[in-house]
Amino acid sequence: MNATCLEAIKVGESLPPLALPAINRTTLALFAGASGDHNAIHIDTDYARKAGMPDVFAHGMLSMAYLGRLLTQWVDQRQLREFGVRFLGITHLGHQITCTGVVVERFEAQGEQRIKVEVRTTNQYGETKIVGDAVIAL
Repeated sequence: MNATCLEAIKVGESLPPLALPAINRTTLALFAGASGDHNAIHIDTDYARKAGMPDVFAHGMLSMAYLGRLLTQWVDQRQLREFGVRFLGITHLGHQITCTGVVVERFEAQGEQRIKVEVRTTNQYGETKIVGDAVIAL
């Protein structure tokens, strides 16, 4: 997004949503390899069942990475000043995640014009799995 467009951003504006394909075992295996997080709860069905889960489930950081993609498809990553999330629920196999964001504040800090964006992931059933926020320099 160019600087002129960023300057025109208003509180209440939404980021273009990011809809992702359903979570599957291949996605989990690829993310485990890319992230180095090989926790068996995410890749070994027998282990997950012994832990009381019906099956493996997505890494929380996978969904955070999706939210990072939502943000960096909207602005250059060099403009991110803060990014944090809170995990609210498990993202199971078959969940189709959509990432959304809305501008909630404009302010100045350290000589920069900035905005605060609230972000979240929801599945196809409307269940929120992660909430967070990001601060972006304009």
